[in-house]
Order: sequence, then C-alpha cells, then structure tokens
Amino acid sequence: MTETDTSLGYEQARDELIEVVRKLEAGGTSLEDSLALWERGEELAQVCRRWLEGARARLDSALAAREAGADGGGTSGESDGRDA
Repeated sequence: MTETDTSLGYEQARDELIEVVRKLEAGGTSLEDSLALWERGEELAQVCRRWLEGARARLDSALAAREAGADGGGTSGESDGRDA
C-alpha cells in the first residue's frame, strides 16, 4: 500500500475502486495494464476494508457504552425518553 492510500478517505477509495472495476470490465487493456489495475484494485479494497472495520469498531464501542450506561446508570429515576 502506498503512502497516498493511507490518506484516502473511504469515499475516495471506493470511487477509485469503482473506476478500476469499470476499466477491467470494459476490457481492451493489455495484460500488463490489467494486472496493474487489478493490483490497484486490491490496494483500494484494503483501504475500504480498513475504513469499514474502523467504523464497525466505533459502532460496537458506542453500543457497548450505551448498554453499560443503560445497565448501571438508572439511579436518578429520570427517563431518557427511550421507554415511551
């Protein structure tokens, strides 16, 4: 993975990956160019995967914190409006 790939956002990597797939599906490229596109696509897929794994970890953490708060944080007797 190149240094540039680490600075790509999810949407940028996804959009470039879509373009790579479009070029591969269209055909008409040399074997060497096709291999280079394939390798670039693999790199972009990894960037997307890392972003999605990070997002999943953040969601899991937020949900765990919410559950922990719901399990032990109800001592004030006030409702947060979710029960209604």
